[in-house]
Amino acid sequence: MNNELTMPACAIPGTPLAAESAGINACVHCGFCLQACPTYIALGDENDSPRGRIYLMRALMEGELAVDDPAVHTHIDRCLGCRACETACPSGVPYGALLEATRATLSEVKRPPLRARFILALFARRRVMRIAVGAARLLRSTGLPKVLSRLPGDLGFAFAMLASSESPLARARAHAHGGSSAGYDARGDGSRGTFALLRGCVMEGLFTRANRATERTLVANDYRALAAPDQHCCGALHAHAGDLDMARTLARRNIAAFEKSGAEYVVTNAAGCGALLKEYGHLLANDAEWSARAADLSARARDVSELLAAAGPRVGAPLDYRVTYDAPCHLQHAQRITAAPLRVLDAIPGLERVALADADQCCGSAGIYNLLEPALSAAVLAPKIAHIELTGAALVATGNPGCLMQIGAGLQRAGHSARTIHPVELLDASYEAQARAEP
Repeated sequence: MNNELTMPACAIPGTPLAAESAGINACVHCGFCLQACPTYIALGDENDSPRGRIYLMRALMEGELAVDDPAVHTHIDRCLGCRACETACPSGVPYGALLEATRATLSEVKRPPLRARFILALFARRRVMRIAVGAARLLRSTGLPKVLSRLPGDLGFAFAMLASSESPLARARAHAHGGSSAGYDARGDGSRGTFALLRGCVMEGLFTRANRATERTLVANDYRALAAPDQHCCGALHAHAGDLDMARTLARRNIAAFEKSGAEYVVTNAAGCGALLKEYGHLLANDAEWSARAADLSARARDVSELLAAAGPRVGAPLDYRVTYDAPCHLQHAQRITAAPLRVLDAIPGLERVALADADQCCGSAGIYNLLEPALSAAVLAPKIAHIELTGAALVATGNPGCLMQIGAGLQRAGHSARTIHPVELLDASYEAQARAEP
């Protein structure tokens, strides 16, 4: 078996894929990954499964396929990068690293689509990104996206995504409290350590309430907040697209920013961002100046649910909602965090949490995938929406901005009344209700 899996001389030496060849050798082609893969389930094509794509990677390494082969690009591009195959794999194949290395190798002969290059360039420039997201937030405030979400095709879906980024609790809470903004004076003794929040690009721009809820709930559970003002985009979108050079550039900027903050923990409430933060050590492993610093940041990175679960979290006031939880792929499969978000929800008295069938399956968002492969993204999303409808839940809790907008848009377009929300917003609302009830 070992001789069978030994690869001949590499046909593409010096490429990112060549550097990850050990991961290809780890695959024994058992097929456990097939039914975990959303694109294989949707298309039924072995080439669109993790095992099939690893065969393609091996063929590139051995020179049986050329790096400019259009079919190779097609099947690699179709991958969501959800990493559900890693959870299913008994051999520990690092599929996420293989996918990113393959895309980086292929991008040397064929540039990504113009739409992808534009989005990646936007996220790499902090000021421009803030202007773009600010404009999107202003458009959302007009109510037009909700109206325009009825347009057919991809354009209507894009407006539905923007409309669904508004917190479903925002208007209800403002109405209940005479139009006042949500919030309370979060107090804790800081005994559990200090944290700096990765504000994120889309999270800070469109999910500002979730960011403030993250800070308040952590403080209320005895963590102390510190600022990291010089932080940038985490680089996750760039890494997933194969732009490893820009991902490394952004990683270095963030490492320096969070080191300057002096925080014990680097916290994120976005699953995709958190997954890359925890892999900065791997991303910069060959950088003599930054490798140790990157590994240190990765060791200190935490999803907000991890710190809240470690603290209890403390119980707030009752909330009367029926909620179902959908696990973001990069939280469950990349970070292997499953119980912590449920503990956050279960700390809210009165909250009725109902199980969601196939909650471990991808929703089809996958960073900018839904913009590049809209038809396949929609095919992956469809069963998710059907399962949510069966729960009868009013709210779908999930901890990633892409998932919040993708599922939210799918629900709106299907005419369902359920809305998406970040779990920390619910805990925050529970704490706010408790604070208002106190004399």
